Amino acid sequence: MNIAVDEKTAVQDEQVPARNSRRKRHLFILGCAGLLIAAVVFGLYWMTVGRYLEQTDDAYVRADWIPISPKVSGYVAEVMVEDDQPVRAGDVLVRIEDRDYQARLAQARAQLAETQASVAAQEANLHVTDSLIAQQKAGVAQAEAHARSVAAELRRASLDQRRYEGLVRDHAASTQRLETAAASYTQANAAVEIAKAMQLQQETRLTVAVTRRQLAQASLQQQIARRSQAEAQLNLATHALEDTLIRSPIDGVVGQRKVRTRQYVARGLPLLAVVPVQQAYVVANYKETQLRDMRAGQPVDISVDSYSGRKLKGHVVSFSPGSGAVFALLPSDNATGNFTKIVQRFPVKIVIDEHDEGGPILPGMSVITTVDTRPVERGAAHD
Repeated sequence: MNIAVDEKTAVQDEQVPARNSRRKRHLFILGCAGLLIAAVVFGLYWMTVGRYLEQTDDAYVRADWIPISPKVSGYVAEVMVEDDQPVRAGDVLVRIEDRDYQARLAQARAQLAETQASVAAQEANLHVTDSLIAQQKAGVAQAEAHARSVAAELRRASLDQRRYEGLVRDHAASTQRLETAAASYTQANAAVEIAKAMQLQQETRLTVAVTRRQLAQASLQQQIARRSQAEAQLNLATHALEDTLIRSPIDGVVGQRKVRTRQYVARGLPLLAVVPVQQAYVVANYKETQLRDMRAGQPVDISVDSYSGRKLKGHVVSFSPGSGAVFALLPSDNATGNFTKIVQRFPVKIVIDEHDEGGPILPGMSVITTVDTRPVERGAAHD
């Protein structure tokens, strides 16, 4: 009985290594098959997708934030916003004390009213001079008519005198009649001289009236210029008063709030900043060797470091016209000393297509961007 058991145990002990050997061979074959399948899948992925993806972790969220500065100086009457407060375009951020600007506006309005009255007075004076010119023209015409009348009378008196002189020589008329005719001629001659003097006087008055009108016209133009200057001063005073209310130019979030109530602020002094968080974009610094197939409009996958696993979609908008070294404060000069070639990086602007319901995407956050550089037709076919 013991001999049979021992023989059975010996047979089983011989079969165990054989089974283990077959199991290991099967596992090795399965492992090789798995590796082969993984290599084929990875090769297919690399050939169709992977080799077209350009990735970098040298990427950050940016936003074109606007520093807010006053256009006028004065004491701050009230700060209307708090730190990190969302604001809309046109909302009042800071109010500057406006008493002085109210007084300047009233002064500008008074100066404008004064110049308008001066313009009205000069226009009335111009109308008066026009009436005087018309009157003098009528006087000149009357003097000319009177001169023609006395000239005709002079011609008649001259003819009478010559006729009576002949009659007196022929003893056909008395000497008294000749003396009367001579007196009439002398009176007519004097009347002609008076008429010429009166005509000259009227013409001189007309010249004076015309000159006075020119002076009135020049004075009117001067007053009109003063009125325009007063209107400009009024506009400046109005704008200065409006500028005491510092408004937000865009939608965004308040940041870097340095202004405080009763603080004296000067023109151009930075008070706070408005950051357009909803208009944030990404600047990714790609190596120059990665830009060969990149084009504007290509899709981008964006992974935000602050939110693990959060993915956003975007697209390439533009490329910087130069590398970062070109725009550095102290650009390198490779023509001096020893030269070491360094791969340069170029900023690529990427716009976020849509924001999900996660946390806010804030300027300064680090992200990882992956640009799909596949041709459009191939990418469409793959999708």
